[in-house]
Amino acid sequence: MSILNVGTRALLANQVVLQTTGNNIANVNTPGYSRQTAVLQAVQGQFTGSGYVGKGVEVSTIQRNYSEFLTRQAALASATSSGDSTRADKLKQLEELFPGGATGLGAAINDMLNAFSDVASAPTDLTARTVALTRVSETAARMRSTSTNLDDLQTGVAQEIEQKVDAINGLTRNIAAINDKIARAQGSGQPPNDMLDQRDQLVRDLNRFVQTSSIPASDGTVGIFVGGSQALVLGTSAATLKVVNDDFNDPLKSKIAITFSGRNVTLDENRLGGGEVAGLLRFQNNDLSEGRNLLGRMTLAISTSMNAQHQLGLDLDGNAGGNLFTPTVFGAGNIMEPAAPAALNTGSAVLGLAISDVTQFAASNYEVNFSAAATGSITRTSDGKVTAFAAVPVTIDGLTLSVTAGSANAGDRFLLKPFSTSASNISAEFSSPRALAVASPVSGLMGSANTGSLQLATLAARTNPPTNVPVTISFTGANSYTRSDTGVTVYTYTSGQSIEGTVPATTPLSQWSLTLQGVPKTGDTFTVQAQPAAFRNLNAGNASAMMSLRDAAMFDGSALTDGYASLISQIGIRAQSANYASDVSSTIAANLEKDRTGVSGVNLDEEASKLLQYQQAYQASAKMIQVANSIFDTLLQTIG
Repeated sequence: MSILNVGTRALLANQVVLQTTGNNIANVNTPGYSRQTAVLQAVQGQFTGSGYVGKGVEVSTIQRNYSEFLTRQAALASATSSGDSTRADKLKQLEELFPGGATGLGAAINDMLNAFSDVASAPTDLTARTVALTRVSETAARMRSTSTNLDDLQTGVAQEIEQKVDAINGLTRNIAAINDKIARAQGSGQPPNDMLDQRDQLVRDLNRFVQTSSIPASDGTVGIFVGGSQALVLGTSAATLKVVNDDFNDPLKSKIAITFSGRNVTLDENRLGGGEVAGLLRFQNNDLSEGRNLLGRMTLAISTSMNAQHQLGLDLDGNAGGNLFTPTVFGAGNIMEPAAPAALNTGSAVLGLAISDVTQFAASNYEVNFSAAATGSITRTSDGKVTAFAAVPVTIDGLTLSVTAGSANAGDRFLLKPFSTSASNISAEFSSPRALAVASPVSGLMGSANTGSLQLATLAARTNPPTNVPVTISFTGANSYTRSDTGVTVYTYTSGQSIEGTVPATTPLSQWSLTLQGVPKTGDTFTVQAQPAAFRNLNAGNASAMMSLRDAAMFDGSALTDGYASLISQIGIRAQSANYASDVSSTIAANLEKDRTGVSGVNLDEEASKLLQYQQAYQASAKMIQVANSIFDTLLQTIG
């Protein structure tokens, strides 16, 4: 009977081993499946006078081949890779919104400015004027189109964030449910391998969306934490994530809030780590915001400077020029509402914003923090630079900030967004070629009796119409002159140095600006006067001034015409950096996943060899039973 029992146990044990091997082979392509191994142990031997006689073998447990360390590392690497690749993909889409070549916005800007050269050559040619206005309209249209494309990208990203947050909530509920099943199954004394695999796969899927950390509990459940320490799953309870606005209710930015046991906490996106949601948030709140600000800065700087220059000219009917582009008006109720108060502000201050110098613009938002009613600091969000102020108004980066109503309390905060929507509604202001103001409102007249080598270099109007004309400059020598508007005061003359229309020139926008070259003789004169009506339509001084804007230092010291190239370069650098990070993190993730599957994965060659091994053991066990039956039958016959 003993040999029969041994054979039966061996047969059953080998049957379990074969069944486990077959289960491994069947699940070779099942996501998250961990290779299982039947662990055999000897049955306690029976004592006899001749010693202990073995009683066979039995299966002690079905072991899951699993490395907690490699599983955790692979999940974290997968989260980092998912976040990096998601951001890189979105930056590629952003890069495609700013094409180069003839169809790009840069070409439209260059064509617009170059069109004024034809007008300067033939100021009365209505065809040349029409072409220039067409170029203005086309530039505005491309700016609007790019802004619309940014809005569409923003909408798509926001929808993706919502969808992925919904997916996270579904996964956390499933993890909580499987936690409950595992806790119940723990009472059997054997590990529920398939459930554990299922939970690990759910955690891996969760880390694809947001990076988490896991802490096992004594009852077999696992706690999932996000954002450093916020509980996403505790035991059989799951928290809920939702998309919320930031402190300033900025519609172009998103935050993630977690709700657990009735408590709401807004997560710090910088602590989310990896995952697709973190990648999308970083792109939306930083990369896309910078792209929008770069476009807005260029649009606002070009439109404002061209409007200002055009207003200094005269049209074919002798009228002062108006705006070429839709003017930007900051303030509540207008297109641009740049100052958003924080939700927790206690003061009543309303902030106003004005343009002081378009050449100083920085493509950034700003956060204003008040420490008292008129003191505080301004943080440039693009690079974190902090500028303290002790009074308002305060000027920063070509923008003047003021309190237009109410007063601020200590701790009040405001978000300034001067560029985010400046390209949204820009358009050409008029289409009549006669209204194009290309003539200068001032002209110069050399004295008819001049004998020196005096020559006119430049004469530009600063206001329109200029009021401080006519003014005659009379030279008292090679290096000195007097002015008809200041009496006998003698001024020093330097060839190539500007002479301003107001004395002293209290502001950059004085009445007019004159530059003479050469060496005058005593008695030589030069008169600045209003443009005579007879020459008004033949003059193209303002058209030349419009063309000169091409070389104006506008964007971080670069020329106006290089602004678009600088924009493309800055976005391209971000995209290139993101692609590199994505390549590195994906390689690391692939290697760690390979290491994990090297422990937990199913190797068909290995399982095939096991089939042969345990098939032979199974057949040998059956043969043992057969021999035991034969011996038993013989013994019965002998006794009988």
